[in-house]
Amino acid sequence: MIRLLVISGLLVNTMLFGQPPTSYVNPFIGTSNYGATHPGSNFPHAMVSVTPFNVAHRKGAENKFEKDSEWHSRPYVYENKYLTGFSHINLSGVGCPEAGSILLMPTTDSLSFDSEKYGSTYSQEKASPGYYSNRLDRYDVLTELTSTKRSGISRYTFPEGRSNILLNLGLGLTNETGASLKIISPTEVEGFKTIGTFCYNAEDVRPVYFVAKLSKAPTSFGAWKKMPKYKAVEADWVKYNNAYKPYEKYMHELAGENIGAYFTFDTKENEVIEVKVGISYVSIANARKNLNAEQPGFEFEDTRVKNESKWNELLGRVRVDSDNKEAKTIFYTALYHTLIHPNLINDVNGDYPAMGSHKTMNSGKDRYSVFSLWDTYRNVHPFLSLVYPELQSQMVNTMVDMYKENQWLPKWELFGMETDVMVGDPGSPVITDTYLRGIRDFDVASAFNAMKKASDTSEKANALRPGIDSYNTLGYVAEDSTDVWGGSVSTSLEYYIADWNIAQLAKELDYPSDYKKYKQKSLGYKNLFDKSTGMLRPRFQDGSWLTPFNPEAGKNFEAVIGYVEGNAWQYRFYVPHDIEGLIKLLGGNKKFGSQLQLLFDSDNYDMANEPDITYPYLFNYLPGQEYKSQQKVRELIDKYYTNTPGGIPGNDDTGTLSTWLVFSMLGIYPVCPGDMSYAMVSPYFDKVNITLNSQYYPGSSLIIKSNRPSHDAKYISSIRKDGRPVRSFFIEHKDLINGGVLEFDLTSTPSK
Repeated sequence: MIRLLVISGLLVNTMLFGQPPTSYVNPFIGTSNYGATHPGSNFPHAMVSVTPFNVAHRKGAENKFEKDSEWHSRPYVYENKYLTGFSHINLSGVGCPEAGSILLMPTTDSLSFDSEKYGSTYSQEKASPGYYSNRLDRYDVLTELTSTKRSGISRYTFPEGRSNILLNLGLGLTNETGASLKIISPTEVEGFKTIGTFCYNAEDVRPVYFVAKLSKAPTSFGAWKKMPKYKAVEADWVKYNNAYKPYEKYMHELAGENIGAYFTFDTKENEVIEVKVGISYVSIANARKNLNAEQPGFEFEDTRVKNESKWNELLGRVRVDSDNKEAKTIFYTALYHTLIHPNLINDVNGDYPAMGSHKTMNSGKDRYSVFSLWDTYRNVHPFLSLVYPELQSQMVNTMVDMYKENQWLPKWELFGMETDVMVGDPGSPVITDTYLRGIRDFDVASAFNAMKKASDTSEKANALRPGIDSYNTLGYVAEDSTDVWGGSVSTSLEYYIADWNIAQLAKELDYPSDYKKYKQKSLGYKNLFDKSTGMLRPRFQDGSWLTPFNPEAGKNFEAVIGYVEGNAWQYRFYVPHDIEGLIKLLGGNKKFGSQLQLLFDSDNYDMANEPDITYPYLFNYLPGQEYKSQQKVRELIDKYYTNTPGGIPGNDDTGTLSTWLVFSMLGIYPVCPGDMSYAMVSPYFDKVNITLNSQYYPGSSLIIKSNRPSHDAKYISSIRKDGRPVRSFFIEHKDLINGGVLEFDLTSTPSK
């Protein structure tokens, strides 16, 4: 019955779309140009993904494969062609190495445990949501991958002869070492791998547990371990691989930094062997429960179909009607990337690792992890609130529970650990934005107290906001007040946005004194405005400015005093909560517009990073210049987003750059979290139908329609909502969630 329901769901999607939305997803987009995505199998927001791992070695001089010295924060790079396994815990679009662990590798002939030697080139590569496949050239093995929420399954089709399946617990992206395994039977192995130290933070370390089962009993099996250097090279086991020692039929626990297990088979031509792996961040017992619950048998095709069906269900919330297959592929792939993180961390029984400790807790509801909030608070969470409010509700509930467990809201949380990566207090804008959009099924009182605590607690006791003492006394984080990772200006600007959001929530909750207090704090950016340069400039405790000062320093992503991942130009307009006030500081609409244009003309705008990601939309604040936003957004889409492996302009940051594209192609964008207005530009498609969640919103669907007389018509001449004129280039969230039709008339010449 379940299989029939899944198939019928696919048929419905096919009837609605002509082709199911998954057919327009290209998982290879973002796997080059440091996009840091991967083409492996994901289930939406899942704990597990199974992906090819090809970043351990590279092809060097004399056509030999050498150790890859390049910085890799992802398990797969499209240009690399030397594969050393398939990893089961992975991150998508992050900037530091982590996870990429628990690797399986099929081989043939004699055993080798050294990945530099047993790796293989590959061909016939294919990928779609929930599925990946290639053929290992060296071994003539067809590999196929799919997954569930908490488990992965690999299907290997071997040639005739001796075949092997290796489990490597030493290889991976994590900065941590150490693992343990125990072979339970010839077809089952369990253990854990230590992960952590994300971005070299020494505090975050955690084991990830696994249970792996094979569909066929091997003819021989055992464990292996990399040994230290030794002199007795004539030892009998050297024939396997100098520094690697096998332990045949070893069924006790084995621990070490570079360990693994092997299973050897006598296979017939085209014989299929499957391996399924369950994962847990709580215990081996829970990993087994996850595996038994989600994959009780070896049903690769059923698992693949269910995975694809779930993707079609979620992607199908946004229906694009267009004959432009390339544009639809770019759009749906971006939408796909927005639905990978944050991901589940709770087991099927509800257990999860508590935030900031090694306790196990159970709340009876889904628990999420991988909150890259410095990135995602800007657009991912507002987008989830609009299209997937039930998921956003679960994520905000997780954030509030993390506060209750750890006494602080998360900043950049990973696997139940706070990494302290990046700057600011990004959890506060997410909570306010979510609540104001109408998602209110969480403990807002506790959330509000958590937000105020971060803003008001003195520095010695404040785990979330470094530099808060000078911020609260001077109105800005002074460059010499504390060791602020990432720069005083960047940190200050993030605090202003957070405090403005505290003020907005206070207003909604009817706390007028709190509203006034935090609103005033949010305007402290004016203390960093330097009239002589027109920039937001680093300042010291005595009020003096940083000297010498070059606004373009840091333009090429090099380190610069006062700013993180950007320069003074890229942070110059980063006051989204008070653009009107910033316009006045810069001398009015005309001066602001000319300086905003100069940002782009001087090549200081960075499409690949977050601080200036909203700037193309700021022309909407300038009467008569709105067409520049329409022009610039379209230009950036066409220049930076393509149906190629390099088709994301840079690190996707757990879906942030992809979400910018999704919003931009729809023709709406949330300039500031906590502000319920969307800036509008010309939509990319003629018609889009967004299905709204009736449990949260009054409307059933929102249709965005464009009347386009010619292909090059990208400028707005008029806008209507349900037939009534819209006399602004902004529209309120409440107007969208009421459903109906948002209609644009477009022309090929701008209306100035």
